[in-house]
Amino acid sequence: MANPPVRKAIFPAAGLGTRFLPATKATPKEMLPIVDVPLIQYALEEVVAAGIEEVIIVTGRGKRAIEDHFDLSFELDYFLEENGKSNLLDATYALLDRVQISYVRQRQPLGLGHAVACGRRLVGDEPFAVVLADDLIYADPPCLAQMVQVYERHGASVVAAQRVEPVQTRRYGIVDGEPVGERTIRVRTMVEKPEPSEAPSNLAIVGRYILTPELFDEIERAAPGRGGEIQLTDALVALLARQPIYAYEFTGIRYDAGDKLGFLQATVEYALRNEELGDRFRRYLKGLMASL
Repeated sequence: MANPPVRKAIFPAAGLGTRFLPATKATPKEMLPIVDVPLIQYALEEVVAAGIEEVIIVTGRGKRAIEDHFDLSFELDYFLEENGKSNLLDATYALLDRVQISYVRQRQPLGLGHAVACGRRLVGDEPFAVVLADDLIYADPPCLAQMVQVYERHGASVVAAQRVEPVQTRRYGIVDGEPVGERTIRVRTMVEKPEPSEAPSNLAIVGRYILTPELFDEIERAAPGRGGEIQLTDALVALLARQPIYAYEFTGIRYDAGDKLGFLQATVEYALRNEELGDRFRRYLKGLMASL
């Protein structure tokens, strides 16, 4: 019997973005642009490429700009049409024609697990993806499309994973397990932000997940952790006792765009790949380095 398809994705986007203050005081961090495209649009492009048809964006106070971005703007559309520039939004509108977007509100910042649970009614009883927009992944095929193949093969939850420096384990959920295929392990152990001396490996979970609906029950049962937050990793650990979970070392380049250095790295590398700007920007960087 075929596994149920992954048709829906949750985008947790209710965080306060404190690492980018003061820029994010009135602007959602998910709307920060990498060159000329906001982070959350890159995430939407990725899920559409993976065949996902519905997206649930979990927002909070001060996130109205996300809804406005994925909506028509009569005045702007009219202005662009009158000035022969309507093509500037063609890619965005073409993307929106391929996916249905819904919004739910997380009233309090109670953690990633709680944010995911806010989408439960709209997801229903079917597998779903979770995408963190500030983990920007440049990959062909896209990271989530790679993970869908793993899900279809094993019929169980899949987390995206990446090797990190041992000193960085305290920033991630860390997994270890048994290899079961190319770049795929069946998870045996999962620990949230361990110290390097206590980490079972250096294989870190990053912001892409394909999850079975039973995870929602584990989130509801999870006790609040540090700061009173419901941690997604804690719910995954509980799910692991009931169902297999797989970790997949995706191919591609991941940028932690929720971090200032990662954001700058992504901006530079995406600009160098840009057909319009790449050559000129490369010449600029070479001249800049020669002058330092």
